[in-house]
Amino acid sequence: MATQFLSSLADNALLIVAIAHLHHLGSPLWWAPLLKFAFTLSYVFLAPFIGALADAVCKRSLMAWMNGLKLLGALALLYGVHPMLAFALVGLGASAYAPAKYGLLTESVPPAALVAANGWVESAVVLSVLLGTVLGGLLVAPLWLQSSAAAGAGALWPLSAGASSAALNVSMAIVIVLYALSALCNLRIVPSGASYPVRGRRPAQMLADFRHANALLWRDRSGGLSLTVTTVFWGLGAMLQFAVLLWAVQALGLGLDQAAYLQGVVALGVVGGAVLVASRLRLRHATAVLPLGQFMGAFMVSALFISDWRAAVPVLLAVGALGGMMVVPMNALLQHRGHRLLTAGQSIAVQGFNENLSILVLLGLYAGLIALELPAQHVMALAGLGLILFIGGTLWRRSRRTGLKALSGHLLRRD
Repeated sequence: MATQFLSSLADNALLIVAIAHLHHLGSPLWWAPLLKFAFTLSYVFLAPFIGALADAVCKRSLMAWMNGLKLLGALALLYGVHPMLAFALVGLGASAYAPAKYGLLTESVPPAALVAANGWVESAVVLSVLLGTVLGGLLVAPLWLQSSAAAGAGALWPLSAGASSAALNVSMAIVIVLYALSALCNLRIVPSGASYPVRGRRPAQMLADFRHANALLWRDRSGGLSLTVTTVFWGLGAMLQFAVLLWAVQALGLGLDQAAYLQGVVALGVVGGAVLVASRLRLRHATAVLPLGQFMGAFMVSALFISDWRAAVPVLLAVGALGGMMVVPMNALLQHRGHRLLTAGQSIAVQGFNENLSILVLLGLYAGLIALELPAQHVMALAGLGLILFIGGTLWRRSRRTGLKALSGHLLRRD
């Protein structure tokens, strides 16, 4: 858990530092979501091959290799490579890291404990997002960039031409140290010992296997439902990640460093929601959380009426908590069905493909709306309305009623 925590911490801090880098270069506002877009490309295009790779090699070794690629991408950004290309390289490492990480979880934990295990893993992931965005905010804050420590280190740094300022180079170097620490922690991971039948190594056969696995998981009743929900959730979450930053700057009058702290508020809410359901909700009741999505959407719409950060904090905390309560049971259900129907690597690769395709589509849509100068709070409200309609349609199509009364009963009892 420590290695993925540090790796994710570095990913999120690097994103904030890279956005500051773009701001210093005078890049358009809509370039910022394209960093995440470039990061996510590998998840989608390599999905048919990543699952087979995760099943074919030791997952501990794969995580080490992919962490090395992330470190290489961060170094590329430090040396002045275009931020989009550098983030594409970091994303290449992350794309294979996820199947290895979650595959190791499904191989090591019995189904009865999968919701709890997912709760702790997702809490660690979201906590790394929280602390990563806070760290990123600190690394781009004027207090740090104008400090004597940053100025002194920047003056000694031989790569001052690699970024828009010498102090930002120092910030990037700090992130690189986190990737190195993650690599050291990776050495302590114990292999699960699981093995799978050798599948075809030819690209055409791997594509055919992936199409079959994708169709199989979508056709499964529980698998298809959970995959639909997590796909929409992560797409909206990626859009919200950037919308909150821009909303904080445009509507709340905050700087980028302070806006990053509001991102952290959302992540803190997700941790709270994830911990609550991890300790009180069983896998067989996972679908009871679906109605919470409509409340989450309503809070997103309320951004239209908020102009002060003090009012924004509880709203963003609620959005995060409701999201955490939704995604952990849905993710556990999806992993359970995927592990029953497919191999661990196939299941996570299919999940990653669909969720990250959603991220690409919604980030592209978000960048287009921002390029058209639509205010960030309007984008958030549209996303909230979309979530309300999506959850409403999902509940309407379900063959049996899932209501708030059932949800409260599942959360209040421990059996």
